[in-house]
Amino acid sequence: MIHGKRLLVVLPAYNAERTLERTVAEIPRDVADEIILVDDASQDGTVALSRRLGLPTLVHERNLGYGGNQKTCYAAALERDADIVVMIHPDYQYEPRLVPAMGSLIALGVYDVVLGSRILGKGALAGGMPRYKYVANRALTLFQNVMLGEKLSEYHTGCRAFSRRVLAALPLAADSDDFVFDNQMLAQALFFGFRVGEVSCPTRYEADSSSINFGRSTRYGLGVVWASLQYRAARWRLFRPRIFSS
Repeated sequence: MIHGKRLLVVLPAYNAERTLERTVAEIPRDVADEIILVDDASQDGTVALSRRLGLPTLVHERNLGYGGNQKTCYAAALERDADIVVMIHPDYQYEPRLVPAMGSLIALGVYDVVLGSRILGKGALAGGMPRYKYVANRALTLFQNVMLGEKLSEYHTGCRAFSRRVLAALPLAADSDDFVFDNQMLAQALFFGFRVGEVSCPTRYEADSSSINFGRSTRYGLGVVWASLQYRAARWRLFRPRIFSS
């Protein structure tokens, strides 16, 4: 526990066999009450390795998508009485040792949502982020900050922490099952008035780290733009999209 709060780490996994053990090894177990893996119909040995590591492992019989995976992650965490939930990709791209810092900010009531930002501290390019992804990240983040009226350093990290209250309140079922889920969820948190903070997250891009192709990246970018436009329309009361309906 952390400051009297029960903290769970959730790992949305797909073909993560090569990086899972390294990720799990660096999660501080004196803080994490439990680490849950949700496997989205992987084609490698992710499930067998997860069970060998002693992790509670939930398996989708068919691939539901990255967003669909996270929906299962958060439902499972709430069912296990989590007060704080940290989601981190099991591809060893993000820093697992940030779990206590992110969890503390929520446990102490400073923030409701904490993001591990690859941009703060100028660590993204140094960690190997491809330059085209860095440029796209910055362009999308600038657009979102204008549309959402915020000043976040990035909206696209795979290292996030949430309070139980946030996960119970957001209409996650209305969100996409694809990669844009992350962005919709964050926009929802801001729309409903939850406090969002950031910490600097060292990043590593290695051969074993997962990555989406150009086509899916383009579709994700368009989804981000649409979610931001929907947010602004809801704020101006032009119409109320499902993802912003309580």
